[in-house]
Amino acid sequence: MRRSRLRTLARANIRQRRGGFAAVFVAVFCAALLTCALGVLFESGIRGGVSPHRYAGADVVVGAPQTLDVREDIDQPYLERALLPSSAVDELSAVPGVRAAVGDISVPLTTDDGRLLDGHGWASAVLAPYELSAGRAPSAPDEVVVTGAESLGDRIMLRHGGIGDDYTVVGVAAAPTDEPTDRPAAIFLSDARARELWPHGDQVATVGLLADTGSDAPTLADRARHALAGTDTRVYTGDGRGDVEYLDAGAARSELMMLCASFAGLAVLIAMFVVATTLSLSIQQRRREFALLRAMGATPGQIHRLIGSEVLLVAGAAALLGVGPGYALAQVLHAQFTAAGVLPSDFALAYGPLPALAGALLAVGTARVAAAIAALRPARLDPTEALRESAVEPASIGRGRLIAGIALGLGGLAASLLPAVLPGQAALASAGGSAVLLVFSVALLGPMLVSGAVRWFGGPLRRSSSPALVLAAANSGARARRLAAAITPLALAIAIGSVQLFTHDTIAAAADDQSRRGITADLVVTAPAGISPTLVESIAADPAVRAANPISRSQALYTTDAADSPSTEPYAVQGVDPVATGSTLDLDVRAGDLSQLHDGTVALSTDTAFTMGAGVGDTVPLRLGDGTLISPTVAATYGRGLGFGDVTLPISQVRAHTTSGMSDMVLVTAEPGRVDEARAAITAAGGVLVSDRDEFASAGQDQRRTQAWVSIVALAVLLGYLAVAVVNTLVLATAERGREFALLRLVGASTRQVRRMMRAESVIVVTVAAVVGSLIALPPLAGVAAAVSGRPIPSISPTVYALIIGVTVVLGLAAIAIPTRTAMRQDPVTAIGTRE
Repeated sequence: MRRSRLRTLARANIRQRRGGFAAVFVAVFCAALLTCALGVLFESGIRGGVSPHRYAGADVVVGAPQTLDVREDIDQPYLERALLPSSAVDELSAVPGVRAAVGDISVPLTTDDGRLLDGHGWASAVLAPYELSAGRAPSAPDEVVVTGAESLGDRIMLRHGGIGDDYTVVGVAAAPTDEPTDRPAAIFLSDARARELWPHGDQVATVGLLADTGSDAPTLADRARHALAGTDTRVYTGDGRGDVEYLDAGAARSELMMLCASFAGLAVLIAMFVVATTLSLSIQQRRREFALLRAMGATPGQIHRLIGSEVLLVAGAAALLGVGPGYALAQVLHAQFTAAGVLPSDFALAYGPLPALAGALLAVGTARVAAAIAALRPARLDPTEALRESAVEPASIGRGRLIAGIALGLGGLAASLLPAVLPGQAALASAGGSAVLLVFSVALLGPMLVSGAVRWFGGPLRRSSSPALVLAAANSGARARRLAAAITPLALAIAIGSVQLFTHDTIAAAADDQSRRGITADLVVTAPAGISPTLVESIAADPAVRAANPISRSQALYTTDAADSPSTEPYAVQGVDPVATGSTLDLDVRAGDLSQLHDGTVALSTDTAFTMGAGVGDTVPLRLGDGTLISPTVAATYGRGLGFGDVTLPISQVRAHTTSGMSDMVLVTAEPGRVDEARAAITAAGGVLVSDRDEFASAGQDQRRTQAWVSIVALAVLLGYLAVAVVNTLVLATAERGREFALLRLVGASTRQVRRMMRAESVIVVTVAAVVGSLIALPPLAGVAAAVSGRPIPSISPTVYALIIGVTVVLGLAAIAIPTRTAMRQDPVTAIGTRE
């Protein structure tokens, strides 16, 4: 058969079988849409960002590196500001073409009503440039220039680290561009006062360069690089200035790439699975047609080429139409991630052609590979066997498929149970990802599993006096492949939804339990922009206070020493006062002694110590939040890392390497019987919030729920795609049975009996899917629970679980009932003569 004739036949088949190919079209369309949207987000992690505001007037901005270069992987951002020595200002001032080099520092301030402000010295106003619209520049320590609604002469209270001072408004300034609405407004102090509040001594955050007349930014940037050659600095121009101005922009890009990379892997696997399942079902329904072609002399190669031509025509059109809406979906995801706090609201996505190209190629390539696999059976059968199988489905599955299914199932179970024998994040991730292996195992073993389930479930139906129920049981047993194709996407939706949602709930519950058990202090003191060391000393000096333990939160990076493929992972860090920790905090120490914690030592959670291969007395290389490399000795290991962080260091060391130089909270233990007195004394100072430990733990739960929104958004997109796949597959499986329904009616079955038969079949489908999906989800969830709490009992919300099952069941029932009613509207004599 010539290629031209094959293409002609392929087009004719598409026109004649619009229903079956429509299902393939929908599956590929949705796959292209989803992969394109993820591609846009991933590309935005590379090219997107935030436009500069305070540095918009600087031609070049010089700063320290804000990321750790990771070989063959995504660069890891530093959580804190990496600083430059103030000598860099003088060095850069001497660069030819530089009109002025201005060092910038930033101090967090708050008003009495808790509003955050970004404080700077007035000399840095030229970098925007801010210009006075009224008044004058600040010169005294208690003078400020505002950018908000205050008026000249107003007296305002500003707090730094919880300690308040009165300031007089002596000027009002405005920038050429509008202030970002959801970022702290700028406020300018005298340069001397800003330096006094700056906690990092003789260092600056950045240096802005203003070009002389006749110099351009690229030339000036090259000269600055040459002047600072041999030092660890970065030079930023254009929109790159926004990265160094707003640390969350660079961190958001890395977070976006990592989020998309992890989510895209699962999404692409599911997209491939859905497309393959739909194609397999569509080709299976045409077994009589392929049997006739083989009996007429068609070769296996011609069958493959025919199916490939059909799929390329349909998938190509679907992919081209699907990538357009993918850009719109990326914008929706951007809005949701912004609401969840993953992205700044002014973070701009990058729209290029690569995501569309990648999405289309991936969707079409997946469809073509799936078509080649699905075509193997009809192409390799001899003509006689093909005609026999066209009338009756084969009762068994192939040996290769059986072995692959069993291997994937055993692999999934082993991965889910790994945390029972190995601690650490790798085991936890393995347990969470095992659901995919189990789903693929069920898909391969589906006909065999369905046959067993139907034998058990269909027993009562076969003994029923109702002909419709007996027929439903017989159909389910005889058409196990068709039933498995209908059950698998339903089970997949239940399993993936349960694992994704309840994994987070299980981890959050374990973290909350550790936090509640670990805080032994009576009170927890917090402030909107942190608590200064001076205020901590004041709290500790109160007669009603027995111990005050300042806690500073940050991040550390650890790079494995594997020579072939080293990896870098971030770990949550807390800085504590070792002297006060014994009476305020219980980290569940397993080895060593926390009282021995001092500069040069570190305490690690047991999971982290296992991952790093370190024990008490060993040294571990860590990069602190600003990139500073330290090699402390392990002084202790503890069990409550999930609730308090995996790395514990002395507060002085952590605080010196944070941007603000503040403590995030203070744990306060009162003298016996004087809790209320201590609370009243601390509250009277103003500027802080005092909570008991239960109130603080509840606030932590609210924060974790906000962070969970990211996973929920990603899951909603995935489940939306699975919902389309479920409906698509079930409609395809039901609609092709028009001739069967017509035959039943012609031999005497009533319309009501046929509908009752289909209702019984649909109940079998959704019941088996609910059981299989729940059983798939159970081992991964048990493994995650064992990893985080030591007990294989996951935290499952009955309401959420019932909602997952309910929505899936309703989708399944509706997707079977609607095409059944449509098919039953046809005259049976007409329907019996239609093509299969």
